[in-house]
Amino acid sequence: MIGKVCIVGAGAIGGLIGTRLAAAGQAEVSALARGATLESLRRDGWQLQAADGERLQVPTRASDRPAELGPQDLVVIAVKGPALASLAPTLGPLLGPNTLVLPAMNGVPWWFCQRINGFVETGLRSVDPEGRIAAAIGYERVLGAVVHASASTPQPGVVRHRMGRGLIVGEPDGRPSERADAVVSLLARAGFDATRSDDVRSAIWYKLWGNLTMNPVSAITGATVDRILADPLVRDFCSAAMQEAALIGRQIGCPIDEAPEARHAVTAKLGAFRTSMLQDAQAGRPLELDAIVGATHEIGQRLGVATPAIGALLGMARLFGRVHGLYPEPSPSPA
Repeated sequence: MIGKVCIVGAGAIGGLIGTRLAAAGQAEVSALARGATLESLRRDGWQLQAADGERLQVPTRASDRPAELGPQDLVVIAVKGPALASLAPTLGPLLGPNTLVLPAMNGVPWWFCQRINGFVETGLRSVDPEGRIAAAIGYERVLGAVVHASASTPQPGVVRHRMGRGLIVGEPDGRPSERADAVVSLLARAGFDATRSDDVRSAIWYKLWGNLTMNPVSAITGATVDRILADPLVRDFCSAAMQEAALIGRQIGCPIDEAPEARHAVTAKLGAFRTSMLQDAQAGRPLELDAIVGATHEIGQRLGVATPAIGALLGMARLFGRVHGLYPEPSPSPA
């Protein structure tokens, strides 16, 4: 029984999930938020505007202090990747003995390699450099998730849902479980196309495979995906990086049986689509490079897979981010 749900990070995806869960009335839904988003939630509740004209507004309990919200049955983490390492150690008051944690985030999550030889001791330094996330959120709590939905926040606390309601949920180790079924059922009753996967790691890697190039290339160039794919040189570069990622996937048990061109054809149907990273760059928000490109590059390097295209993409995107104040500068070397 999932009676209490807390959404950590009430932005576009967090707000979409929170609003629909609250509107369904199947659980008590609260939000951990801050700043203008917190003010909006306290004043006006969850607010959603859908592309088909649907409008939802539901009161909610919101706070910037986890202790005020207390232990939950399910914690949905929907913050941007760069924020999680500092946030995770503060989430203890939300975590009771049986609390589940569902990271609804872009890219490779911190737990992704925790059971893979060669990563057990150190984890992924690109997404959890000091191990703070893994220490705060035990692997046994986690359910893997993949979000197939597009949403934005035209103003704090307001979600504009463009398209998609897909949510894939599964145990990190692939086993069937009642708890995964319970989360899927809860999401389905809230109107999501929720499914349980017995190989959620592969589902995560497949989505990453599609986002790996479009996101950073769009941020660097300012181009929508239709223009990226229309340039044959850029398209070929993206294909080369995707081929490298597919080679990595085979070594970590996440094979991709699809050619980059087939994926490009699917992406092209989105038309003049602005990726989430392009939206962040244009809004002056930190770029989620580490979980999308940095983690892929790190896994490849540690497995000995050559990644010249992914490395070039990471270097250029990282430099773009640093020049524009959207990605941290490297720490100074010790004397």
